[in-house]
Amino acid sequence: MPELSTATQDALVALALILPGLVCGALVMRGYRPWPVIAAMLRRAAGTAVLFAALIAVALALGLILTAQERGLRQASARAADPFDVIVAAPGSETTAMLASVFLQPADLPLLTGAQFAEVAATPGVTLAAPLGFGDSADGAPVVGTTAAFVSHLAGPPAEGRPFAARAEAVVGALAPFAPGDEIEPAHGVGEAAEDHAHEGHNLTVVGRLAPTGGPWDHAVIVPVETLWDMHGLPDGHPQGDADGNRPIGPPWDTASFPGVPAVAVDTDQLAAAYGVRAALSRPDIMAFFPGAVLAQLHAVLGDARAALSVMALASQALVTVAVLAGLALVMALFADQFALLAAMGAPLRFTLAVSWGFAAILILGGAALGVALALAGMGAASQILSERLGFAVHARLGWPEAHMTAAFVTLMLVAALVPAIARMRGQRRSGIA
Repeated sequence: MPELSTATQDALVALALILPGLVCGALVMRGYRPWPVIAAMLRRAAGTAVLFAALIAVALALGLILTAQERGLRQASARAADPFDVIVAAPGSETTAMLASVFLQPADLPLLTGAQFAEVAATPGVTLAAPLGFGDSADGAPVVGTTAAFVSHLAGPPAEGRPFAARAEAVVGALAPFAPGDEIEPAHGVGEAAEDHAHEGHNLTVVGRLAPTGGPWDHAVIVPVETLWDMHGLPDGHPQGDADGNRPIGPPWDTASFPGVPAVAVDTDQLAAAYGVRAALSRPDIMAFFPGAVLAQLHAVLGDARAALSVMALASQALVTVAVLAGLALVMALFADQFALLAAMGAPLRFTLAVSWGFAAILILGGAALGVALALAGMGAASQILSERLGFAVHARLGWPEAHMTAAFVTLMLVAALVPAIARMRGQRRSGIA
């Protein structure tokens, strides 16, 4: 028997979740056509019906947006780490090194020496070893020092202008607040701490803008790593031969005059080579790790938060279910005279059940449809807010998990709607009207 595709399995799960509600409706409605009576009730209580449908819609939409954004956040963070096969840093926290290298979060990291960098670059399987320097900013944008080869690996050729070719040149990310031709005065530190620590005499000219990557580097100003060393009065890793100011950039570097870097981004040509590099460079004086693996650990730790969000969404939906059912019981009481008239005309008690449940089902299905529409409309705004706060692009969309949530919610409410409907039918029976 052929194995079912993932989409087919998800569709079957959604069908299994909605099926109990559909079966419930088929059994309640069997043999009756109460829709004209239900339509009249909806016209008479239009305001109340809209209120209940809106309450259902808001509760469902919030749950859908929360779960979709959480999944979109995990996917976006994983995409941001994709260009980084292996990160090498001095021993310490892998999480801190990953956040600094991939997400450009300010961090105080110990430095790798020139000899250690040379060993990293010479490790079998390494096709690119790029130093990463952090700690400066320009108008709030992080300034990162690295090599032109890594910039090309990260984002490809510039979408505008050209790559940097000298120490006074910079390229900027797609979302950085600069354009080719702008002059930038970098400062030491990030945020308010950088305002009074400008690197005077080290102005940069923007020569290119990179294509969007969807990661935090889209907001960065990227310069030769030698530029950062110059701004801090450090050796630049090159022999002190040229006195005309036209100093070289990029590898090879002189081990003795290499001032150190907080991290090295390593690219490999094969997955097996990446594992070999990590194994070779994981020892007491140096650490190598997969950013994706560290992210997976963070996602696992944040699983409790995800579970809490899910519980909150379910709790809100449960409260809405109780509130709607209580409200429906009151609405049914308002139509007591109409139900009595139906009974006097010979309508059986099960017809009353069909009318009561059908009225509730219309509100539930309408509210669910409106909730999905609200979630679709609000998804872009929620993603935009997250993207601005986190610094990388989050693109969330409704998927099968949200379809399963909607199906389960609708089924729960359709089955629960039997409670006020049966209560209405029993009330008529007690009144002696049959």
